[in-house]
Amino acid sequence: MNAEVTRILNSARQGDAKAADELLPLVYQELRKLAGHKMSGESAGHTLQPTALVHEAWLRLVGNNDKDWDNRGHFFAAASEAMRRILVDHARKKNSQKRGSGVSHEELDESSIVLTVPADELLAVNDALDALQAEDSDAAELVKLRYFVGMTMDECASAMNLAPRTAERLWAYARAWLKKEIKSKE
Repeated sequence: MNAEVTRILNSARQGDAKAADELLPLVYQELRKLAGHKMSGESAGHTLQPTALVHEAWLRLVGNNDKDWDNRGHFFAAASEAMRRILVDHARKKNSQKRGSGVSHEELDESSIVLTVPADELLAVNDALDALQAEDSDAAELVKLRYFVGMTMDECASAMNLAPRTAERLWAYARAWLKKEIKSKE
């Protein structure tokens, strides 16, 4: 399947308008699984559901004129960025409705990946992520995949073409860097 996804991505890069139609069935279930994993801790009445997150991310991906995805990993990196932006926009909207509520920041914790993340934390991580991107783009990409999309470490390592041990070390570095950056802003 990886080779098929790469073939279709190459067709899209060449300007094949039908490539997106071929790509969606191949990646939809994986995108849905990732979105469901990320949204699993949200309340039942939450306004943003996994299916809506996948559909919004897909619309942003195919609506964007920049479809230069080299391979499956590059595509999922673009998808993770789209999901991150959607989640941040949603958190900003949610946060603006409760301004002044005195909600404190929670420490970034790996267990937060699959749990409900407070809007304040999500925004703090997003802001710190921009600084991390300037410092270490690979670490920032790993955070997007783990924190915002909810990929497992093995999935991240595969998507980024890293050895699992290298991905683990990069994750430890990124978490420590983000914690320090977030604490310096408090």
